[in-house]
Amino acid sequence: MKPNELSFDIATLRAAYLAGSVTPAQVVSEALRRIGDDPHRAWIRVLPAGELQARAAALADRDPATLPLYGIPFAVKDNIDLAGVSTTAACPDYAYVPEKSAFVVQRLIDAGAIPVGKTNLDQFATGLNGTRSPYGACRNAFDPGYVSGGSSSGSAVSVSLGQVAFSLGTDTAGSGRVPAAFNHLVGLKPSLGLLSASGVVPACRTLDTISIFALTADDAHRVFSVAQGFDAADAYARPAEPHGFDFGRAAAFRLGVPRRDQLEFLGDAAYAEAFDAALGHARALGAELVEIDFAPFLETARLLYGGPWVAERYQAIRDFIDARPEAVFPVTREITLGGARLLAADAFAAQYRLRALKRTCDAVWNEVDAVLTPTAPTHPTIEAMLAEPVLRNTELGLYTNFMNLLDYAAIAVPAGFTPGGLPFGVTLFAPAHQDVPLLHAASRWQRALSGRAATLGATGVPLPAAAEVAPALPSGQVRVAVCGAHLEGQPLNWQLTQRGARLVARTHTAPVYRFHALAGGPPLRPGLVRAAEGGAAIEVEVWELPARHFGSFVAGIPAPLGIGKTLLADGSSVPGFICEPAGLDGAQEITQHGGWRAFLAARAAAPHS
Repeated sequence: MKPNELSFDIATLRAAYLAGSVTPAQVVSEALRRIGDDPHRAWIRVLPAGELQARAAALADRDPATLPLYGIPFAVKDNIDLAGVSTTAACPDYAYVPEKSAFVVQRLIDAGAIPVGKTNLDQFATGLNGTRSPYGACRNAFDPGYVSGGSSSGSAVSVSLGQVAFSLGTDTAGSGRVPAAFNHLVGLKPSLGLLSASGVVPACRTLDTISIFALTADDAHRVFSVAQGFDAADAYARPAEPHGFDFGRAAAFRLGVPRRDQLEFLGDAAYAEAFDAALGHARALGAELVEIDFAPFLETARLLYGGPWVAERYQAIRDFIDARPEAVFPVTREITLGGARLLAADAFAAQYRLRALKRTCDAVWNEVDAVLTPTAPTHPTIEAMLAEPVLRNTELGLYTNFMNLLDYAAIAVPAGFTPGGLPFGVTLFAPAHQDVPLLHAASRWQRALSGRAATLGATGVPLPAAAEVAPALPSGQVRVAVCGAHLEGQPLNWQLTQRGARLVARTHTAPVYRFHALAGGPPLRPGLVRAAEGGAAIEVEVWELPARHFGSFVAGIPAPLGIGKTLLADGSSVPGFICEPAGLDGAQEITQHGGWRAFLAARAAAPHS
C-alpha cells in the first residue's frame, strides 16, 4: 500500500511496519503532505521536514516489534512541553523553549512515537470551543463553519483529518472530550494523576490531566498503556490501583442515565434523537439502563466557573497576566482576572459544598457500573460562539464540568451523525482507576457501530479489524469458569455473589470435555473432565471476583472437585472447575446434554419409577 493510501490508525500503521511495506520516513513525509497549509488552523507549529526525517532515521535500525509505538506520528497540544520547541499555550508573548519534554511526551518518544508538532488551543486551556486563540479559530473537521471544540481543538482536528495517529490534549472541564465528540473521535480523560502533569502549563493544577485523542478506543488504550506511569516529580501524581470488575467486557452491566426530565439539549432535536438512539445501542450491548438523579452532578458542574477554581486559573498565570494583561486573548483575560477577586473564604465554602455533593454523587456507584451521558448538549457554529462567547462556552460544559471535581475517569466515544452530517458523541464515566473497563466498553461500543458511524474520524476509512490490546493496568480480579451448582440461579451461586463476583460471560468450553453427574450427594454435583478424544463443548459461565476473595472460594470446594484451567470456545483459558479421576467412580455421563441446566431439565422431565 502506498503511504498516501495508508490509514493512520495505530493498528494499521503497526501492521504495515511489521510487514516492511512502509518506513517511518515515508510516514512523516505523508503526514506533512496531509497537513499542507493547514486550512483548519489545527497547528501552531509543525516541525521542519529535516527534523522529522532525523527522528524517523533514528528508528531505521530498530526492530518495529520491539517498540510499541514504532514510527507512530502524533501531535502535542501547545501547553505541553516538547524539548527544543516553543511552548506558547496559544499566547505568543508567554512562549518559552523547554530543555526537556513533558514526562508523558518523553515516554511516548521512548516507545518509538514521532512528534509532528504543536497544536492550536483555546488560550491557556481556558475554553471548550476552539475559537479563543490568536492563531485563529480552529475549524471543525467536518464543517469549518462549526466549532471544533476546545480547548484541545487542534489536537482533535489533526487526528480526525488523519494527519497523525493520535494526539495529546489536556482536560480540566471537558477539553479532552468535547473536541472528540465534535470530530468523531475517542477522547480518553484518564483518572487524575495517572498521566503525569510534569511539563504541562496548568489551567487548574488540582484538576488537570493530559488526555488522549485517537481514532479508535483500542488505539487510545495502546497510547495510555505507554503514557501512564507514576512520576514522583509531579506532586499530584498517584500510582494506579487495580480497577476491579471489568464491566466493559461483561455480558451484562448496569449503566446509569440521567432522568429524562434532567436531560438538556438546548432545543437541538437532532441531538436529543441521537441520544435516544445511543440508549438503544447501549441496550443492544447488554446494558441494563438505570435512571439516576443527575441533579447533584449538574450542581457540581456549576461550581467550576462559579467558585474558586477560576482563582486557580488566575494563579496558574498570575505573574504573567498581572504584568502583561494586554497580551492575553480578551475573553480569556476577562475570565481569568475574575479569579483575582475571590476570597479565601469563598474557596473553603466551595470545597465544603463539593465534599457534600461528592458524597451524594458517589452513592450512584452502589447502583450502576458506569454512567452514560451526551458529551455536549448541542454543537454551535463559530458565528454563534463568537456572538456570545461566555454563555455558549458554558453550555458546552453541561455534561463535562463536574468530572474532575468529582475525581472520575471518562471516555468520549462516537455515536453517529445528525441529519445535518455533524458527528454526535456520548461519554461513559466511572470512578477513578476504572480507565481499563471504560476503554474496553468504548471499544465494544465503537465496534458495534455500523455504516458511517463505524469510520475513523473525518477520513471515511472503516474501522480496522479488531486486535487484542493488553490491559494497561491490573484488574485485581480473578475470572473463574463454573459449570454446575455455581451457575446463576443454582444453589451455590451465593458463594460467588457474597464475595462480590459478577457474571462476565455465558459461553461454552472448547469441544474437548466430557461431563458427568457425580455419585453421592446431596447436593448433586457435576464433574468436567478433559477428554483425549470424543469431547464436546459444555455450557459454562465465567464470573469475575476480587482476587483477595479467590482463596477462600477455592478453599470451600470439596473433593473430588478442584480448580484448574478450563479451555473456552474462543481459545482462551481461565481458572475453572475440574474433577479428579477417582471422582468419576459411579458417575453418570451427561456429556450429551451439553450443560448442567439441560441435564437438570431432562432429569426433572423423566418419569420416576
